[in-house]
Parts: sequence; C-alpha cells; structure tokens
Amino acid sequence: MDMSEELKKAQVLVEALPYIQKFNRKIIVVKYGGSAMVDEELKRKVIQDVVLLKLVGFKPIIVHGGGKEISKWVTKTGGEAKFVNGLRVTDEPTMEIAEMVLNRVNKSLVALIEELGVKACGISGKDGGMLKVEKKLSGGEDIGYVGEVKSVDATIIHSLLKDDFLPVICPVGYDASFHSYNINADDAACAIARAVNAEKLAFLTDIEGVYRDYNDKSTLISELSTSEAKELLSGGTIGGGMLPKLGNCIEAIENGVSRVHILDGRIPHCLLLEIFTNKGIGTAILSDDAERFYNTNI
Repeated sequence: MDMSEELKKAQVLVEALPYIQKFNRKIIVVKYGGSAMVDEELKRKVIQDVVLLKLVGFKPIIVHGGGKEISKWVTKTGGEAKFVNGLRVTDEPTMEIAEMVLNRVNKSLVALIEELGVKACGISGKDGGMLKVEKKLSGGEDIGYVGEVKSVDATIIHSLLKDDFLPVICPVGYDASFHSYNINADDAACAIARAVNAEKLAFLTDIEGVYRDYNDKSTLISELSTSEAKELLSGGTIGGGMLPKLGNCIEAIENGVSRVHILDGRIPHCLLLEIFTNKGIGTAILSDDAERFYNTNI
C-alpha cells in the first residue's frame, strides 16, 4: 500500500507545528479585499483559512473592504465611480450606498464563518465608537466622506475575542459630529492591528507580494525589514497601489505589530501557505531586530 500521500500530509502538519506553537493565542488581523472577495470559490477558501486559524488557537479578526461591489452599485443607481489619487470620491449618495454594500458584504462573511461552525459577529467601526475619524484629503483635495482614523477604541473587539467570537469589521466610522465616513480598508486594518497589539497583520491583495523590480517577477522578496522597506520606497522602484500599502506596513510595525504579510489573495489558501510553511508565498515585513524565518538574499 502506497502511503506517500498520507506521509506528505503528515509532514505538512509537522511543518506547521512550530508556527502554531509560536502564534497560539495571538491576535492576527486579516485585511480582506481584492479578487478574493469577488470570486465565490476564493472567498470560501479564505474563510476556511481564517476559521482554521481560529480553531488551532489564533485569535483572527477580519477587516474587509468592498470597493468593487460599491462601484457596481454606484453604477447601477445611475452614478459614476470617481477616484482621486486612488481614493474613492464619496459624496452623500455614494456614502449611503457604501454603507449598505459594506454591511451586506459583512453579513455574508459572517454567514460563511458560521456555516463552518465558528461563532462570528459582524460590526462596523461605528459600533462602540470603535473608529473615530477626521475628513481625509487627497493631495489637498476634498473627496467627500472619506475618513482618516484618528483613534480606535478596541473595547468591543476585546469583548468579542474574550467571548470566543470571530470579529468581522467593515471600515465605516464617525467624526466628532457623528457623521458617517467611509475609511480605506487598508488604513482601518492597520489602525485596528495597532490598537489590539496584533502579532500579525495580513493583507490579501491582487499581487504576489513586494518585488525589488516589479517588471522582474524573479525579484519577489520573502522577508523585508522596515529599514529595507523604507529604502525601497525612497528608491522609486515601487509604484501604484503598493506605495501606500508599504507605508501602512511600516507604520504598523513601528507601532507594535510584529509582522505584516502581503499576500496574493488569488492563490487558494494563501493565508495557510504563508503562515504555516517554511517557504511562505508572499512578502513578510518585520522590524529590523526581529527573528527571520526564511533564508533570503536580501
């Protein structure tokens, strides 16, 4: 009888053991967005990953976006999606649509998690006054109801974790006058990860990770210290949506998050592959003095 497949499975579990031990009872924030939110099969696999993390002793928190879905509904209602420097212009009607769409996405994720036998609770940044914001300008330009997170009250998150719920958070918050604001999901995830002293923050994106040279796919970087990340940012080789994301990663590390992972959410089970295997598949960003897991040529 050929046991090679079964032995391979056992080897995978053994390889995962030190990571399970290292991160047991630790908080991991997963920023969920991009194609993995639109493709139903990928969505299910991401949720399976997060549920598995929960069941092996992690304390996961999902912070999700919904940009593609919001754009779809803005168009459906006769509007037009407008962006300035990559940020959505959010007038009052768009804000209404955004909040409805984000709440709908939120509860669909809760349903998927509950289906897999884990208790989940969907909330927005308004609940318990969690996310307090100020108006965010884009290059000095007013883009409407887009908020910059000024403070995070993590009380409700800690209560949910203590009672064994998996929090699913949509990025909407209040300003000082209790007006609703849409928040960039990357910004919200970073702010929440800092506030709860997360061990890990994982960004699910539509790219493979950080490249030394984006046009050369062989230059994918497995691990990157914050000082190396700053060098890359100032070197001018990083472009597009990676610029603010990498800036967010550095800020998160400098504010106490141990590791930040940038992963390709289009790869099935990308979270498990990055967190539980020696090789990993994306880019891990860590503080200059942190222990390195991979052998890299950086």
